[in-house]
Amino acid sequence: MGFNRLRQRSVSRAEAYAVQAMQRAYSTIQVDMNAIFDDPYVLNCVVRSKLLDPSYEQVLVGEFEHAFQNFRGLINQQLALQAQKIKHWTRFAPAVIPVPIVIAIVLLLCSRFSLISGFVRPVQALVSELRNSADGDAIVAQDAGAWAEVGEIARGINQMSRELADSRDALVDSERQATLGSLVPVVAHNIRNPLASIRATGQLLDTRVSNSEIEESRSAIIQTADRLERWVSALVSYLHPLQPHNQRISATSLLDATTSLLSTRLAEKSLCLVRDPWDDTLAVEVDPDLMEQAFYALLCNALEASRPGQTIALSVESAEENVRLTIADTAGGMSFQPQPSGLDPGPTTKMRGTGLGIPVAFKICKAHGWEISYDIEPKLSTTVIVLAPRSV
Repeated sequence: MGFNRLRQRSVSRAEAYAVQAMQRAYSTIQVDMNAIFDDPYVLNCVVRSKLLDPSYEQVLVGEFEHAFQNFRGLINQQLALQAQKIKHWTRFAPAVIPVPIVIAIVLLLCSRFSLISGFVRPVQALVSELRNSADGDAIVAQDAGAWAEVGEIARGINQMSRELADSRDALVDSERQATLGSLVPVVAHNIRNPLASIRATGQLLDTRVSNSEIEESRSAIIQTADRLERWVSALVSYLHPLQPHNQRISATSLLDATTSLLSTRLAEKSLCLVRDPWDDTLAVEVDPDLMEQAFYALLCNALEASRPGQTIALSVESAEENVRLTIADTAGGMSFQPQPSGLDPGPTTKMRGTGLGIPVAFKICKAHGWEISYDIEPKLSTTVIVLAPRSV
């Protein structure tokens, strides 16, 4: 079994023959030994003496030893060849070993360049185009050198951008139509009434009237035209976009500035102003010119709705992280609830008013990020509440 395994593991025909020769020699020795030891009684003294003779040993195992030496020589020859190859490759190893390392570095650099040019840069361009398309109508560009996956993403985003643009345009058109639909009745109402008054006054002039009546009609026409001009100016101001230029000021100074503008009219109606609570340490970030317009409109509403001798209460106080400013009157309460959205300015019975004071105040507060609300008690009072972020 051992010789068979050697023959199977031999790498050349010569080795196989050498193993086969050893196997034959071993078989011969085995046959001779079996013949000698088959009958122990045959082993007489002469035979025993021959077994102890070295020359007989040489004859008995000489063939096997010769075959073994041949096999050993082949093995030594193979070992010499292996040693020569090892010596050969060892000599070239310092030059050969760096080659795989260099190849690996080149492959790494190539893969890095491919990743940057085919993925990183196209994705960066994709993100940049997306940021641009968020502010305008730009469509995401497709890089010809990008990987197929990135190009597919870009095409998908392009399709989405086109669909969003179409949806946005449709929404803008819808909002524009809705805005015009809500504005047209207001414009028609506020223009039709002055025109009707002017027409009625003009018809009076067709009859015989006195000079005093003519002068009265002339004055009425001028007043009505002036009122119409004020309303149109207020409407244009209301529709104009606002861009506040904020600065840090005391919250009480806003109401003080407004009351100073209306001091004469307050005195004419003998109205009493009460300031309580009045915390002049609270500051806000605000555009004073714009916000004074808002508080002017709100205070005008309270002033003109109040009867002579009544009281208007003003307050400035802290409300957690906000500043709470209020204008309260006891003129019987408003007949409607003002809303922050919509273009309907609400009803007005004032000859000098435009009905746009409350919408303008809502718009200015919204531009500042402030909140405005109304607390109305029917037939009793109206309180305007403005919440502004506190400036630290």
